[in-house]
Amino acid sequence: MTRKQKKLIAAISVFSVFFGIYPAANAMHIMEGYLPVSYCIAWGVLCLPFLVTGFMKIRRTLNENRRAITLLAMSGAFIFVISSLKIPSVTGSCSHMTGTGFGAILFGPCSVSILGVIVLVFQAILLAHGGLTTLGANTFSMAIAGPFVTYGIYRLCQKCRVNHMVSVFLGAALGDLFTYCVTSVQLSLAYPSEAGGITASTVKFLSVFAPTQIPLAVVEGLLTTAIVICLESFAKSELNLIGYKKEA
Repeated sequence: MTRKQKKLIAAISVFSVFFGIYPAANAMHIMEGYLPVSYCIAWGVLCLPFLVTGFMKIRRTLNENRRAITLLAMSGAFIFVISSLKIPSVTGSCSHMTGTGFGAILFGPCSVSILGVIVLVFQAILLAHGGLTTLGANTFSMAIAGPFVTYGIYRLCQKCRVNHMVSVFLGAALGDLFTYCVTSVQLSLAYPSEAGGITASTVKFLSVFAPTQIPLAVVEGLLTTAIVICLESFAKSELNLIGYKKEA
């Protein structure tokens, strides 16, 4: 690696260590014991095919190019750091960014499912952020649904010849928002409203997080775009090795 690349990685490492010790707080990950056992099992089973596919894809990527582990580790660290920062909401709850869009754009959504579940386990154990019983539900919303939407929007924009950085921004921002939409549906399925059922409950949950999550999604989109710009400037060789293509 060049001196500039080493400086970039060192700066990201310092950023990760600094924010990794940020004080824990209750945030949008579904907390331990909040979902019925049947729902926990169902969401966990639903995640299994994606996790198996993601594991195989990561193994194939690393077998083809061991140097890809640097960008893969960077993607995982980015998810851990950015999803550990909790922002108080005026509605009495908390919101946070997800960070999964960055990895989805570089490695595809299935690979991010593995990174996401690792991050969620560490956060549940070390930061009391989320839970182990609700791991399946949190994995599906943050590490599967969100990344797939990010990747889909990014590829669609590329095919429509939308500006490359606009594609990155839209993918990361909308993937973040979709994560919270899925989480709201998960909560409403477990706790439907007495008046209006699942639909009314979903609207209520969405309204709780919308005031802070919409601006946070914009921030995540901008931050992801900035990191991609840095990588394209200082780590082109590493991006080429993982098959990342900058299209018009």
